Amino acid sequence: MRAIPFKRVAPPETFYLERDEVMGVITSITGDGGQAKRDRALLTFLYNTGARVQEVVDLHCADVDLDKPFRVRLHGKGDKWRACPLWQETAALLRPLVVGRRQDAAVFTTRRQHPLTRFGIYKIVRRRTDQLLPPKQIGGQVRHVSPHILRHATAVSLLEGGAELNVIRAWLGHASLETTHRYAEINMRMKEAAMRLCEPSDQLSSSVTSHTGAVWPDDKMLLDWLRQL
Repeated sequence: MRAIPFKRVAPPETFYLERDEVMGVITSITGDGGQAKRDRALLTFLYNTGARVQEVVDLHCADVDLDKPFRVRLHGKGDKWRACPLWQETAALLRPLVVGRRQDAAVFTTRRQHPLTRFGIYKIVRRRTDQLLPPKQIGGQVRHVSPHILRHATAVSLLEGGAELNVIRAWLGHASLETTHRYAEINMRMKEAAMRLCEPSDQLSSSVTSHTGAVWPDDKMLLDWLRQL
């Protein structure tokens, strides 16, 4: 059975949000109520860290450092821990959720101070994003924005910001660099930028188009050398 080769199938398409789309969703969460503050902090945290939804569920107050340098420790797959830096804005949004609470308390909770579940986080992300980003019809299925799509958005933003793939791999907690490499494959803007670097200049284009034939026949030394072959 082990000798039977796996069927080769195309990997599923990776979807992500643009930076302005993510920031548009975050800034649309207004109000000073407890839920608004929590949801604004949650979406900012997801985009800042690219954390998996289970890592957010397992996040405790002791895992967040709100003294400079701001950072968070995430408990990821394979019982591995990693540290991620936090923006100053993220730290400011997390402060009311962390300060004055027990160190073993969950950072993101419900109204009754129960830890948010995976389903609860999915529900919050979907409710907040559906208001600005209507679900898309993809492959016959309705696709809503999920926490994992925000994770993809983080990876693409890091890549466009100039971060190396190894840095992104460590940031997201990928076990293999191959997993991180797919973000380089899907980023069309970076491909277009690379294409522009290789695009011939106007001077070169005019030089090429001005010749009706090849350039080398005008080289007398080259022609003499070819005749002696």
